[in-house]
Amino acid sequence: MLNKGLRDQESIRIDNVLKTLLSIVFVPKFWDFEDKINIEEQLKDFGLNIQSLIDLNEVDLITHLLRCHLDWNQLEQFADFLIVFSKEKQFNFSEKSIVIYNYIQQESKVFSFGINSKIAAAKTNL
Repeated sequence: MLNKGLRDQESIRIDNVLKTLLSIVFVPKFWDFEDKINIEEQLKDFGLNIQSLIDLNEVDLITHLLRCHLDWNQLEQFADFLIVFSKEKQFNFSEKSIVIYNYIQQESKVFSFGINSKIAAAKTNL
């Protein structure tokens, strides 16, 4: 278990990685090699890459992210990244994001209308 100071540092590091990932995929564009390299570099902080995102099933992905100490908000941001990353149709991680959103809804014991609407929107992308 991480102590408070290390937990705060870890949380800040995770937040920065997620912000960078979202900023890379947020701008609509055609993906090129450099974009993929940038995403791979950021995913490396979570011990992931694009191929491992494709290969991991939903449950294993959640388990992996929890081992990386992502909290509920960070899990939601990661699922948001997967949705935006899927919009270019080159990759489809919508199902994985739906499972992450559902996991957050069930395990956090707090119902979120925002997450519920994200689930509905992600289902339309399937």
